[in-house]
Amino acid sequence: MPSRFFGRPRFVSVTFTCVGGRSLLLPHSPPIDLIAVVHRDGRRKLRTPEAKWTQKAATASAPTAKMHRPGGGPALFLLSALWIFCDVNCVRGALPTSAKCDNALASPLPHTAFSSSSVFSNGYAPGYAKLNRRGGAGGWSPLDSDHYQWLQVDLGARKQLSAIATQGRYSSSDWTTRYRLLYSDTGRNWKPYQQDGNIWAFSGNSNSESAVRHELQHGIVARFLRLVPLEWSKEGRIGLRVEVYGCLYWADMINFDGQGVISYRFKVKKMKLIKDVIALRFKTSESEGVILHGEGQQGDYITLELRKAKLLLQINLGSNQYGSILGHTSVTTGSLLDDNHWHSVVIERYRRNVNFTLDRHTQHFRTNGEFDHLDLDYELSFGGMPYSGKPVGVGRKNFKGCMESINYNGDNITDLARRKKLDTSSFRNLSFSCVETHSFPVFFNASSFLQLPGRAAHNLVSVGLQFRTWNPHGLLLFSNLDDGTLEMSLENGKVVLHINVTGAARHYMVDLTSGSGLDDGQWHAVRLVAKENYAALMIDGDEASAGRSTSPLSITTGGTYHLGGYFLQTLFPPSQRFFQGCMQAIVVDDQPADLHAVEKGTVGAFENVSLDMCAIIDRCMPNHCEHGGRCQQTWDTFSCTCDGTGYSGATCHTSLYEPSCEAYKHLGRSSDTYWIDPDGSGPLGPLKVHCNMTEDRVWTVVTNNLPPKTTVTGSSRERRTILQVNYSASMDQVTAITSSAEHCEQQITYSCRRSRLLNTPGGTPYTWWVGRGSEKHFYWGGSGPGIQKCACGMDRNCTDPKYDCNCDADHSEWREDSGLLAYKEHLPVSQVAVGDTNRAGSEAKLTVGPLRCQGDDNYWNAASFTTPSSYLHFATFQGETSADISFYFKTSAPYGVFLENLGNTDFIRLELKSPHVVSFSFDVGNGPVELAVHSDAPLNDDQWHRVTAELNIKEALLQLDQTHRVSRPAPAQGHTRLELFSQLYVGAAGGQRGFLGCIRALRMNGVTLDLDERAKVTPGVKPGCRGHCSSYGAYCRNGGKCVEKYNGYLCDCTATAYDGPFCTRDVGGFFEMGTMVRYDLLPEAAAGAPTDSEVLASHLMSQEVNLTKEEVTFSFSASSAPAILMYVSSRTEDYMAVVLRHNGSLQVRYQLGGLKEPFAIDVDQRNLANGQPHSINLSRVDRRLTVQLDHYPAVSYSLPDASDTKFNLVKTLFLGKVYETGYVDPVVIQRYNAPGFVGCLSRVQFNGVAPLKSALRSGPQTAPARPASYRGKLVESNCGASPLTVPPMSAATDPWRLDNTDTEFPFNEERVIPDGVNRDSAIVGGIIAVVIFTILCTLLFLIRYMFRHKGTYHTNEAKSGAEPPGESPETAIIGTENPETIEESKKEWFI
Repeated sequence: MPSRFFGRPRFVSVTFTCVGGRSLLLPHSPPIDLIAVVHRDGRRKLRTPEAKWTQKAATASAPTAKMHRPGGGPALFLLSALWIFCDVNCVRGALPTSAKCDNALASPLPHTAFSSSSVFSNGYAPGYAKLNRRGGAGGWSPLDSDHYQWLQVDLGARKQLSAIATQGRYSSSDWTTRYRLLYSDTGRNWKPYQQDGNIWAFSGNSNSESAVRHELQHGIVARFLRLVPLEWSKEGRIGLRVEVYGCLYWADMINFDGQGVISYRFKVKKMKLIKDVIALRFKTSESEGVILHGEGQQGDYITLELRKAKLLLQINLGSNQYGSILGHTSVTTGSLLDDNHWHSVVIERYRRNVNFTLDRHTQHFRTNGEFDHLDLDYELSFGGMPYSGKPVGVGRKNFKGCMESINYNGDNITDLARRKKLDTSSFRNLSFSCVETHSFPVFFNASSFLQLPGRAAHNLVSVGLQFRTWNPHGLLLFSNLDDGTLEMSLENGKVVLHINVTGAARHYMVDLTSGSGLDDGQWHAVRLVAKENYAALMIDGDEASAGRSTSPLSITTGGTYHLGGYFLQTLFPPSQRFFQGCMQAIVVDDQPADLHAVEKGTVGAFENVSLDMCAIIDRCMPNHCEHGGRCQQTWDTFSCTCDGTGYSGATCHTSLYEPSCEAYKHLGRSSDTYWIDPDGSGPLGPLKVHCNMTEDRVWTVVTNNLPPKTTVTGSSRERRTILQVNYSASMDQVTAITSSAEHCEQQITYSCRRSRLLNTPGGTPYTWWVGRGSEKHFYWGGSGPGIQKCACGMDRNCTDPKYDCNCDADHSEWREDSGLLAYKEHLPVSQVAVGDTNRAGSEAKLTVGPLRCQGDDNYWNAASFTTPSSYLHFATFQGETSADISFYFKTSAPYGVFLENLGNTDFIRLELKSPHVVSFSFDVGNGPVELAVHSDAPLNDDQWHRVTAELNIKEALLQLDQTHRVSRPAPAQGHTRLELFSQLYVGAAGGQRGFLGCIRALRMNGVTLDLDERAKVTPGVKPGCRGHCSSYGAYCRNGGKCVEKYNGYLCDCTATAYDGPFCTRDVGGFFEMGTMVRYDLLPEAAAGAPTDSEVLASHLMSQEVNLTKEEVTFSFSASSAPAILMYVSSRTEDYMAVVLRHNGSLQVRYQLGGLKEPFAIDVDQRNLANGQPHSINLSRVDRRLTVQLDHYPAVSYSLPDASDTKFNLVKTLFLGKVYETGYVDPVVIQRYNAPGFVGCLSRVQFNGVAPLKSALRSGPQTAPARPASYRGKLVESNCGASPLTVPPMSAATDPWRLDNTDTEFPFNEERVIPDGVNRDSAIVGGIIAVVIFTILCTLLFLIRYMFRHKGTYHTNEAKSGAEPPGESPETAIIGTENPETIEESKKEWFI
């Protein structure tokens, strides 16, 4: 299996893993609102709203980023992995991981290093909060046990932290059961610890003595830590002792002031680099700035910069001057990077394969173009772009902030700068310590507000602030004026100002709008000025788009401003009540807000806000929407828009399309163009192919863009002409098709005139082709690998036997070498190099046909489990954050485990729990969860059933047979990574509750497990699974027989009047005037028998040609009458006929002997020669006749008592016209046989015989071994006479249709009313029929008058059973003795 799905990753550094697993997504969490509260007495408290949070303790060390297999092939990927293994350790960045980084850091600290929000008493001071210590009262407890308390630890310097442990207060009932961890470098600007994209809540203690330790999923570097209790002992109060584990941390640091740039000069003038490793850490409060830049004179460059607080990497390994090769590649990652916290970056490049890692999230990509080296001149600059006179750097800001641990290809840039080995002359004051540019953010939630004082009774309002949010709506500012209100809010991503002033004699209203798309998570500055007859609202300093008003206005301020929320009752409440996001740089009445004083409780008031913290989370980074799905977010959740991606589900994980044409066939689909997705939820996107469904095979056809017979001239062996063959799919997609196919082939044709192809078997060929893997191949169509020949060389029939190709004879006449390339591992053809068309008179034409692949091994890959203890095992399933599992099963057992994979506590299991229930159970750290679907019908019916399960960050779902579906949303917060360690077991769970039956097409995260191959070497499991017809036999319609195959089944339509993979395609023909189809019902042995009546009768009776019952079915459409539709003759005077009379009505005639006149049934008096399709079903059993026309109810008749019931000695069946030497009803011949049937007949069947289909397949000539033949012109067509036999899916719900039209499938509006007839409908229908009939008669009279046609038909057909002398009994009378003469006189009229 590919390494991206199975097998444990091997860690090579903190930020990189050589072999990675494909990610699997799961739960997702809302933001955690951290609230600082100042009491009336001035005490500071950090508050968290009461809510229940699920969590899981991380039990393993932090996982590292994983590298997916790049697109450059296995060899290149292996080289990349080996090189990175050797080089990454040299540039570990700022967070080196070490097995020894586990020292106790808090215990050695003095008491003064601990502080807290409050203290219960002196013995409960924070200095006593050391793990396993009993000093004082045995730990720390606050004055009040509420959600506002915190314990803070100052480690004295920045330390690398790897774990944390807690205890309750010694020998007490006081402990903390859940808490949150905040960290900081300065004791300000706190950052909550996050895990799996959530602000994490750690599980604490359940008693006062045992210590609970948590390994941090990813290491952090900090000096200050804060623990915020969320829940505590119900019997006591908050009690806490703590220990922090880690090690010393030191890194060279440089402060960039936005002006200075560090230049790293290369040792040589020009560097031609095939590999690069760049690592650094940075922190900044700016959203723009160039971090590093290098360029070369040939156009190569590499730039890493901040754009809108996101990290943008631009790299170009080279473009040519003609523009045919464009090397520019741009990749963006990260978000909210201007939070003034440290972020780590690692860029690893080997040739065109790049790993771009930011804070443990890695993007793997391949650069554009065809070049592998990065050509740089002179230097690489850090912190900005040096002035070069080129316009490339115009408008870009230099980086302003701090960087540390800058490494470039093993060189420590920060250390070199400290030792003055680099050029730092552009710095005005170079500092090797980080200068903090501390802002004071305020974090709001849905119940927060911040109240600030302003000037009262003043006629000017002047407010400024910066905000960031993901919500399109929210209250930014509200103030009660002296005689009105002022509101500034966010509405649909725009800032809106509402001023409403209402006085005794005046009423003023001002509404202004400015900005757009301000809910993008970026910092935006708002400036509001309102005064006498003037108001202005400006966003981000943009004067041009500012909103202004000069309407009459008079303002008297009220002196109080509410920011972020207003919940008081007022006469004119604001349109928005709260704001979720952050604010900073608040200015009120031209005075900066003193938030430090607010925090101490000396100024203003607030509730439920977090001061000195902005805990906003970008829930779309990393983007959990897969396959190009667009992520949209609000404050507490995100959603994925999957339109146009070809995928569906909460995270766009599940493909809308089937994996192959084989799968479409077994959904009852017919030949057409479809979208397929060969790897399902894997990285390959869907592609459009043509599916050709035949009776026994399913062909997948992928077209290319090379025109047929492309002319090639002017090429030589030294300068070959390269013809590029591009397909309607990527090479990876085509490879996925060929890999799973049973057989692939591609036609290739070389037409030549004095142009040699392969020349000699031992020499270098003039022409070759390139296949998969960019390998050259020297064999041609019709030959095989390693055999440098063409098809004629293999068959030894080349034009010149001295050569193995026709073209190698170098003749001046046009020759051709054509054949099939059938070695699928080499297909498809991607290039053809032609090398011999530059001589005088030389010319060649090349044709490369579409790639055609047959079958799908993955779809039928199956194993049969024959004992309860048998199972198959595979490598550990890697589905960390997103996983899907699908398979088919069939069983007669009442229960059994389909598959199971275990971890320490995590697991997944799919199981048949009872004959009616399938369950999907799992645990990702929040406790076991089980989804179950219930089926009304038993599932142990030995029929195939399909199971699909999916687990992602938004939800878990289980689906059975496309009809039964159950889903469950992910918990609000929890461990979202599925951590499994055991092998994957298929067919049992630890040897218990084993599955008995078959499992087929098991696919996990887009990869099909090879059950068939593994079963070959596993006792108790057999490869493959028989009995497909028991499940799919119903797909064989219209009498088709299901035939078992090892890897599927097929429908045998031989004995039916239908064709197609499911015997649903009508076989019919269009009859021109005089066309006849003949089918000899008498076997050939009987046809040559003696004429003695007794001997003949005895022989025929043994051949069962004396019939007591007939079954007749066919469809027809005609525009003229009279005509014979079907006539069945005999060696006696018995016959059966179905005719259209002169008035277009249908008549059935039977003569079985015993009657003077044939028994005739007028089936319908309507004119059926109306050009519309009609169908007739006729059956006779002894004396009882049943006739059904179209969809009307069947009508029963009885033969007269005097009639015989045996159809004696049946001989020949005729369609369209009768040419018979034996007895023929003279009425039929005289009235209906001339000029013959003109129209369509389809799906003709007589007692298990399909005469029309047999005639079309046999051809027009009669052969002794072929009972069917035809004369005249017969064109195959279904004539539109067949109703749909497979119920179609509506266009609205059919995901496989390529058009989006509202075209509906045809349907029949006639209703068959059982047990009677609707009389009112019959009367109305009769009146309408009379009117229509009258109109048709009038039109017919006019037409016949205008287009008069006179003709005579003469035939000397026998009117008795006697045969002319010298004639075989089976010889039709067509020849000079019995000429057929047609005389015509025509007039043409032009209207």
